[in-house]
Formats: sequence, C-alpha cells, structure tokens
Amino acid sequence: MGWLGDFKNRLYTKLRRTLYLEPIDHKLGKTQSLQIDDYLQRHLYQHPRYAAPDKLNRYEFQAFSQFGEDGIIQEIFRRIGTTNRYFVEFGVETGVETNTTYLLHQGWQGLWIDGSQEYINTIHDHFRQTIQEGRLTALQSFITAENIESIFARGHVPESFDLLSIDIDRNDYHIWKAITHYQPRVVIMEYNSIFRPGCDFVVNYQADAMWDGTSNTGASLSALEKLGKEKGYALVASNFTGVNAFFVRQDLADAHFTGPFTAENHHEAPKYFLYHTPGHPRKVRM
Repeated sequence: MGWLGDFKNRLYTKLRRTLYLEPIDHKLGKTQSLQIDDYLQRHLYQHPRYAAPDKLNRYEFQAFSQFGEDGIIQEIFRRIGTTNRYFVEFGVETGVETNTTYLLHQGWQGLWIDGSQEYINTIHDHFRQTIQEGRLTALQSFITAENIESIFARGHVPESFDLLSIDIDRNDYHIWKAITHYQPRVVIMEYNSIFRPGCDFVVNYQADAMWDGTSNTGASLSALEKLGKEKGYALVASNFTGVNAFFVRQDLADAHFTGPFTAENHHEAPKYFLYHTPGHPRKVRM
C-alpha cells in the first residue's frame, strides 16, 4: 500500500467519523456485500467455466485473505498434503489481511517480512503469544533481489518448506527469480492481470523502487508461468478477482492437478471491485 496510501486511508477514516457517516457506511456495506455475493453466485459458483472438480476457484473462501485465497490454499494442501507446515510471506502489513494468518490459526508456523517498522511493531503486539511460542517470526526489511536470501537465513527459514507468498507491489517477479537456495512446495504470486495471456510483461528491476500507482508494476501471468517452469513449478490456479496466481512444484502438480498449466487456462481479468470483508470486523490477538 505504501506510506502515502496508508496516510490517505487514515485521513479518510477520520473525516468520515467526524462527519458522522459511519451509520450510512454500515448500510451501504451491507448492500455492497449482498451485491458481491450475488455476483459471485452468478459468475463464479454457477458458471460452467468453474464447474470442473479440479478448478480451484470453486473452493474459494475468505477468512483473513484479501479475496478467496484462503480457500484455494486449503484445497491445494488437502490434495498434496503438508510437510513441515512452514510458510514465508512478505508484504504482510499488520498481519490482519494476509494469505497465511488463517494458517497460523491452524497451527502452522513461519516468517513474516514487511518494510514498515510500524507494521512490524503492530505484529509484535497483536501476535505476541504466537511469537513467544516460537511459531511466528516477524522481521522488518525492505526486500530486494540482492538481500532476500540473507533475510531468509536471518529468519532461520528451512531450505524446504510448504508455502511462499510474495506480494510487494512491484518487484515480485525479480524476487522470486532470486530465490534459488530455498524450495517451497507452493508459491503464491501477485500478478498484473491487465496484461492478458501472450503478453510477457515484467517491470524493469530497480532495487529501491516502489509501486507508483500505475500499471507499470509486477509481471503478467504469462511471464510468471514461464518463470515458474524454469524453476520447476506449474501454474495451477488464479483467484477469481485476478490478483494472485498459485504455483505448485511440478511433480506434485502432475499427480494432483489437471492441466493445461498455462496462463491461457488460468488468467482472470481484474475484478478488484469484489473486495469486501464479510462477517465480523477483522481483529487478531494471538
């Protein structure tokens, strides 16, 4: 999100509270949730494209993930099983909305990395017990292709582990490419879904660059599919909103998933308007 986006969100929230608009927001939120649920029923759960049992989108649900990633992750590991139940995720902000918080609730352990010391401090407060139990390590670092493996070493990441999730809003492709001494069984990659299959877009690497709010960020699904193949992974899914792609180690994919493992098969157009947080407001203390 970045510091500017975070500042704008905080300012906007304060203004709405000052103007006593929260009751209106609550009613609009209910209406929006109903509209989103209806859209998902018609365009996802009842659509022939997603009817095949092997299509992972039909398993999507949202606990602490941004969209339906929690459900896809659960189904992937239901098929391939787990080993050490260890994860690494970076770009986690406060840890309330991640691809691995739900796994923590199921007894997993792992490493979180974020570039903001303020966010890391919040994690150490809200996840104090989990950290004290030794199930979670949270490190502050601005991630680059040059330092990512040294950060893994500092966090005592095992060479082989179950899940890696990358979401840093720009250099994601280059970071994954730079990880060569660690072998996660499953990798989740944010991709730039405005670039359709056949377009091998990758943003130019600049170590200190951050997202500038434009489409010049990340990589297309086609580019990530090719990188995945080079690293020994198959593309098995993309979430319905067109945000995250899921890669499984090739030998596991061949045994538990049906191809083709291509961008043409799994690309989803961007549907960011489907973002909502159903149920109780998210707050984690563990």
